[in-house]
Amino acid sequence: MTLLDQSVGWVARNIPGSTRLFREYGLDFCCGGQHPLKDALSEKGIDPEPVLEKLAALQDEPTKGLDWSKAPRNQLIDHILRRYHARHREQLPELIHLSRRVEHVHGERPECPVGLADHLTNMLNELESHMLKEENVLFPLLQQGIGGMQVNGPVSVMRFEHDQHGEALDTLAALTNDIQLPKGACNTWRALYAGLNQLRDDLMQHIHLENNILFVDALGGQHG
Repeated sequence: MTLLDQSVGWVARNIPGSTRLFREYGLDFCCGGQHPLKDALSEKGIDPEPVLEKLAALQDEPTKGLDWSKAPRNQLIDHILRRYHARHREQLPELIHLSRRVEHVHGERPECPVGLADHLTNMLNELESHMLKEENVLFPLLQQGIGGMQVNGPVSVMRFEHDQHGEALDTLAALTNDIQLPKGACNTWRALYAGLNQLRDDLMQHIHLENNILFVDALGGQHG
């Protein structure tokens, strides 16, 4: 079965980020989620090829298996910027949108993650501030080959804020029963939790690459 033969709801559940794409094309992945993707596109008069290309890009992991501990510093920084900074800026607004829908429609259910939208909004604000510090201060220094004690201050700040991001993930887990779906969850709820799992995986890998590889290299082997 091809991706076009899968239902819109299946794609929304199984390809994190696809709900944002579907909203851009005006495709109903919740109430109309049972329709095959090809039928939903045909009804809207949408060419399936660009949609399939964008879905493939969301699934693509071209750097899988690469040992980043052996990569040049500037290559690793470029990867972090493209794969994680850009991705977080896409992920969180969509997850906030989905969580507000779930809270609005299902707020009376005891399993509903009430407060999640506000928490994700705080996460977005904190992450944006953090990433801008890296992009405007720390990363340019590292790209110039500066390291050691000259970057100890900004690296210490970034590591402290990484700890705060980890605490935010703990709160996210507490609000969502460790991102476990309740019985009878709608497609929007399923898409939200699929996206939350991807966000958690991405943020943890993002922090790992910085704390355990980039910063250690910058400080000359100091793990902090």
